[in-house]
Amino acid sequence: MSRFMLSYIERRSPIHLLSGSTKLIVFLLWSILTMAGYDTRLMVLMSLGGILLFILSGTKIREVSFIFKMLVFFMVCNLLGIYLFAPEHGVTLYGSRHLIWKGFGRFTLTQEQLFYEANVLLKYAMLVPPAILLIVTTNPSEFAASLNRIGVNYSVAYAVSLALRYIPDVQRDYQSISQAQQARGIELSSKVSWVKRLKGAGSILLPLVFSSLDRIDVVSRAMELRSFGKHKRRTWYAARPFSRADLLVLILSIILFILGLWFTFQDGNRFYNPFTPAPAVGELGAGCLQSRAYVPSFLFHAFLPDDSTRSFVHELS
Repeated sequence: MSRFMLSYIERRSPIHLLSGSTKLIVFLLWSILTMAGYDTRLMVLMSLGGILLFILSGTKIREVSFIFKMLVFFMVCNLLGIYLFAPEHGVTLYGSRHLIWKGFGRFTLTQEQLFYEANVLLKYAMLVPPAILLIVTTNPSEFAASLNRIGVNYSVAYAVSLALRYIPDVQRDYQSISQAQQARGIELSSKVSWVKRLKGAGSILLPLVFSSLDRIDVVSRAMELRSFGKHKRRTWYAARPFSRADLLVLILSIILFILGLWFTFQDGNRFYNPFTPAPAVGELGAGCLQSRAYVPSFLFHAFLPDDSTRSFVHELS
C-alpha cells in the first residue's frame, strides 16, 4: 500500500471508527479556522493537534511518503515565490521593519518577512495532516455517502468517490506499463540521466492514457445500464450511522472552532503581530516608562534618530 499515492488504508484506530460525515464536518471546520487567521499561537497549537491526530490514526509516514514529498516541494516553491514577488510583504502587514540583511535592490531580508513566511509554512502544517487523514482513514464509498448526507448531490458525491478509487488504479497501471517498457529495453532507472528517463516516460504516457480512457468507458457504460442519475435520491450501502463517539467529537469540534474564531479576532485583527513599533521621539517622557513595559529598548534604538535621545532611553532601561 505504501507505493500508492493516496488511498484508503484499512485498520482499526479511533480515527477510522468515526463516521465519514463526522470526519468531513471536522475537516471543514478545521479548514475554515486555518484560512481565517494568521495568529501564530493558534497555528502552532493546531499544527501540533494535526500531528497528534496523525499519530492516533496509526498511519505511517512511508505509506504517504510520496504525497508528502510532493507537498514539501510545493511548499518550498510557494515560499520562494512569495519572497521573489513580494520580498517585503511582511513589512506591509506588520507595520514595522527590522532589517536582517540589506541584500541587493528590492530583495532585502527582514524579521517581518521571515515571520510571515513561517506563518505560511505553519498553514501547511495545520492543513496537510488532517487532509491526508480524511482520505486514508475513510472508505471512498462511505466518503461519498458522507458528502450526500451534508447536502451534496449524489451524482457529484459518486464522482468524488470514483476519483479517489481511480488514483491508486492509475498508479498501478503506470507501474505495470513501466515494467513492461523496461522489459523491452527502455531504461527508466536512476542509472541513466534524468533527460533519458524523461524521454522514456513519454513511452508510458500514451498507453496509460488509453488504459484510463478504457476504464472510464467501462464504468460509464455500467452506470448507464443501471440508470444512474434517474432518481433524485438514492441509498448508500457503505453509509455509517452516527455513534456516541461521533456526537462527542462534533460537539467538541464546534466548541473549539468557536473558541478559535474568538481567539483569532478578539483584538479586531486576524494577524498576530509581535513587532510593536516604538513611539515617536515626541512621545518620550512621562509615558516612556509605561511604553518600556512592553517594548524592549533595542526596538527604541532602531527608531530613534540621535545618540543623545538613545542615551536617555538607556538610562531609563
